[in-house]
Amino acid sequence: MTRPWKQKFADAFRGLREGVRAESSFVAHFVVAATVLAAATALRMEALQWCALLLCIAGVLAAEMFNSALESMARAISTQENPHIRDALDIAGGAVLTAAFGSIAVGLVLFGHRAGQLLGWW
Repeated sequence: MTRPWKQKFADAFRGLREGVRAESSFVAHFVVAATVLAAATALRMEALQWCALLLCIAGVLAAEMFNSALESMARAISTQENPHIRDALDIAGGAVLTAAFGSIAVGLVLFGHRAGQLLGWW
């Protein structure tokens, strides 16, 4: 049976709520995101810089949501130690770390470039 679009969106928003509530890492991600957005505002970033920053923030949050989904599924499958489940969860955690490191690199380039502009270095 095909679900109507309204139900699909309702389910997706429910999943977003569950993911944010269940995962304590979101607090850290939200603090960092708020700091980045405040700094971008203070430095008057340009539109394309904003796009890159917002895409990085969304990418890290999406990776964290996938990680949370896998953790939830793993708990549903088994509460016993399983090396395959452990590996899957570690790989998902590695994906979040990769997204975070990539976002840090993008942020360093963007903020470094903007600071250089404001300081008259180029």
